[in-house]
Amino acid sequence: MNDIKLPAEWEKQSGVQLTWPHELTDWNYILDDAIHCFVDIAKEIAKREKLLIVCPSEKEVKSQLGEIDYSNITFKEIPSNDTWARDHGAISVFVDGKPTLLDFTFNGWGMKFAANLDNLITRQLYIEEAFQENVKYSSQLQFVLEGGSIESDGQGTLLTTEECLLSNNRNDHLSKEEIEAYLKKTFGLKRILWLKNGYLAGDDTDSHVDTLARLCNEETIAYVSCDNPEDEHYEALKAMEAELKEFRRIDGKPYKLIALPMAPTCYEEDDRLPATYANFLILNDAVLMPTYGSPQKDGLAIEQLGKAFPDREIVGIDCRTLIRQHGSLHCVTMQYPSNILK
Repeated sequence: MNDIKLPAEWEKQSGVQLTWPHELTDWNYILDDAIHCFVDIAKEIAKREKLLIVCPSEKEVKSQLGEIDYSNITFKEIPSNDTWARDHGAISVFVDGKPTLLDFTFNGWGMKFAANLDNLITRQLYIEEAFQENVKYSSQLQFVLEGGSIESDGQGTLLTTEECLLSNNRNDHLSKEEIEAYLKKTFGLKRILWLKNGYLAGDDTDSHVDTLARLCNEETIAYVSCDNPEDEHYEALKAMEAELKEFRRIDGKPYKLIALPMAPTCYEEDDRLPATYANFLILNDAVLMPTYGSPQKDGLAIEQLGKAFPDREIVGIDCRTLIRQHGSLHCVTMQYPSNILK
């Protein structure tokens, strides 16, 4: 039987993937604003580690990035439907110590959006040798899974939500027990912590865990908290908080819980958007956290997240444009552990 490890996001990384916005994506009506946000994210990543950019035109993206150090950036010109690398990107594991890319089916969060091109990106990246020579590719296309729907502690624990993984628009031919068995076998897991509660209005993903609760180390979970009884999320998020308090680490001790404030209320016309501070990206020496134009709430979120990551710089990036397409910072990125990206 193979020894399989699903690394935690805080473990050493070889780099991060961005899939760049272009005029054929859903960003077309606010493309300049979207590109500006992606440029901000790209620059912060490239300062610290390698950055793989999937795009239609390297020349065009370089003109948008401007005069920066390109020594950490690799471009691959591959067609895409959209930009949500967290969900169409490969999920990296180590099988008997060997780096392996697991390529699951991405079906546009339950066939809500076209994903035919996005679904081919990981395989094309592998064909075009974006990865180191010893990296293996493993097709898992019989199973629908998005990276934003799972959190790993690197020690055999997976945190996820029932709302997403058990939704009838993904793997409806499988029972919860069959899905759990598949995940345990595929990722080498000892256990799965299933959240039954928690949601954000305007969320297209059916409650991805990376919008709600995040493992920050083996002992700590940061989560979205709501203290306003008038807010539509109040009861669901209080119920999620109660679940988190009941969860136990592998050693039987309770998790250290760090409450992140409810993000400021954001709207697109009359629709509430799923703004969340939980959608942060962990890098080797920093955490990129989405901000939403509220100095008070953004500052409190940075302060709280700093408690979870005392050894990393917390860098805020204005993601008010990203949230207009119902996602945020973590959603547009996918990290690769060490010894994977070229």
